[in-house]
Amino acid sequence: MRIPPRLKPLVEEGVIDEVVRQLMSGKEAMVFVVRAGGEARCAKVYKEADKRGFRQAVDYTENRKTRNSRQARAMARGSRYGRESQERAWQSAEVDALHRLARAGVRVPKPYNFHEGVLLMELVTDAEGNAAPRLNDVALGPDEARDFHGRLIREVVRMLCAGVVHGDLSEFNILAAADGPVIIDLPQAVDAAGNNHAPAMLERDVANLRNFFGRFAPELLETRYGEEIWAAFQSGTLTPETPLTGRFTRVEKAVDLEGVVREIGDAEREEAARIARMHGG
Repeated sequence: MRIPPRLKPLVEEGVIDEVVRQLMSGKEAMVFVVRAGGEARCAKVYKEADKRGFRQAVDYTENRKTRNSRQARAMARGSRYGRESQERAWQSAEVDALHRLARAGVRVPKPYNFHEGVLLMELVTDAEGNAAPRLNDVALGPDEARDFHGRLIREVVRMLCAGVVHGDLSEFNILAAADGPVIIDLPQAVDAAGNNHAPAMLERDVANLRNFFGRFAPELLETRYGEEIWAAFQSGTLTPETPLTGRFTRVEKAVDLEGVVREIGDAEREEAARIARMHGG
């Protein structure tokens, strides 16, 4: 096939031997099947910011760090250089997340190379060796749905133990590989401890899994793994092996009305004393 312009430098430099075909085009990137080092791999070509359907919402970029102070100032000002730096940071976030999660044992595609907005990584395949389909294109029986759901809840836990929340997890960015589900599309991944929106994002990710697999195994619709997982993480007790029940009851602390009344009374007395001192009383 005709070599896409963004992939030409990698072909010319010998990083990619051949571009086989386009695999898909999504809201944030186009993905191609390529050959490199005698193996089939995939090349993710990120779309320019003005051509992406997925915007760099402040919820996702909150508290992302840059090592370069000049870049940080430019990004804050919104200059052209700052926008370019922010775009590079957005793209490299997926590479960083893939390496971080792979080290933690999360099933994600193995990253090989990242160059000028192109991510070269493992081609995830099905049992026949073809590119694995997305989960939304797969029909599941009840038992298989329960199995996949259980595996993915464990992957969410491993991700969180590594300090990462996917932020956009759904059946559209999970592949049904020969050896089970594989999580993809991570440029919007957020730091669990450094982003105020992380709890809501994690609960939404888990709710997306619940709602999808609940179509095939309706009992899953009654589960509340998201709240249970985050509560364990917040308390410092979450590990990849933490037993989960799917049940969660939020504990509401009783309001100490007597204590509130005492504090109001103390404040009123302090104010009265202050006014008396002002008038020489």
